[in-house]
Amino acid sequence: MKKIAILGSTGSIGTQTLEVVRRNPDLKVSALAAGRNIRRLEEQIREFCPDYVAVWDEKDALSLREMVKDSGIRVGFGMDGLIEAAAYKDAQITVTAIVGMIGIRPTIEAIKAGKDIALANKETLVTAGHIIMPLARKCGVKILPVDSEHSAIFQSLNGEEGSRIEKILLTCSGGPFRGYTKEQLAGVTVEDALRHPNWNMGRKITVDSASLVNKGLEVMEAGWLFGVPGEQIEVVVQPQSIIHSAVQFTDGAVIAQMGTPDMRLPIQYALFYPRRRQMDTERLDLFRLGSITFEKPDTDTFRGLTLARRAMAEGGTMPTIFNAANEIAVAHFLAHRIGFLDIYRLIEECMDSHRVIADPGVDEILDAEKEASEKIASLEG
Repeated sequence: MKKIAILGSTGSIGTQTLEVVRRNPDLKVSALAAGRNIRRLEEQIREFCPDYVAVWDEKDALSLREMVKDSGIRVGFGMDGLIEAAAYKDAQITVTAIVGMIGIRPTIEAIKAGKDIALANKETLVTAGHIIMPLARKCGVKILPVDSEHSAIFQSLNGEEGSRIEKILLTCSGGPFRGYTKEQLAGVTVEDALRHPNWNMGRKITVDSASLVNKGLEVMEAGWLFGVPGEQIEVVVQPQSIIHSAVQFTDGAVIAQMGTPDMRLPIQYALFYPRRRQMDTERLDLFRLGSITFEKPDTDTFRGLTLARRAMAEGGTMPTIFNAANEIAVAHFLAHRIGFLDIYRLIEECMDSHRVIADPGVDEILDAEKEASEKIASLEG
């Protein structure tokens, strides 16, 4: 029996992780953590019977305790509750599917507690990769990527050494606005941005995919995961989302991972690594597919990738500013307060005004997040 903790259990990755648990009876959920969706969390508690759950708000915790008082399950809240869930004593692996920089401290504590990390929280490595990766090595903990692209790279590297990497080919669907001009982007709506052609994801990450900010975050994340500088990570638009990413080696060979778009595959691979398990996903039919196409990303129009590469090059706290400014800007966009192109404007203005701290600790990272929030409030106030 393998015991797991899931942070962000009511979100897209969290619920798909629980689908994997549902189909594998030798997986046991020890701890769950979620945000405000306590109705769904109650359903998960009833089905999966964890020993411990946590929510962010104390009032939600009180309500949940009342809802599940017959179960005897302990309910925590706030950062302390999140950390307890992440580092829960019985869990062997922690799935970090919580959205945002709130995931940094729980991930650090889970690593210190010796838990392997199934990583679906981009912000953890984007903003604190210089802390997370050395700590994982020191504690002998595996960081197992859950993002489809990073899982594909991880799988393509099986049996290889990182020193043999010549280039990482990070694929990208292009999102719902692939081929749009700046003039067309100026008029897109929230509803347009949420119509991803291939993937079923949460609202924030779907908008990030449309802006290519998500791909920029993935470039930074890949740099930390695989020890590769930004210049060796090439983004390739592959609209069918069949090649999930690839690695080009020093002898010119390219190894790729292919499959139908289904996030359960990288989740299950991380949970059972290095073993593979039978899964009831749709199989890739190359004859029906017929062809796979490739394009260069339009980084002049979709400036999320350009700004991300700048943040990666400047390093220190700049990736935090990029990430935090985007997070706030996307929230404004989803609330219909700004247009799609304003996302880029707000990110760039925050980056232009920031003075980089070269080797930030966690407190300095969180201070940079606060700085971005205050800057956007002053710009939009």
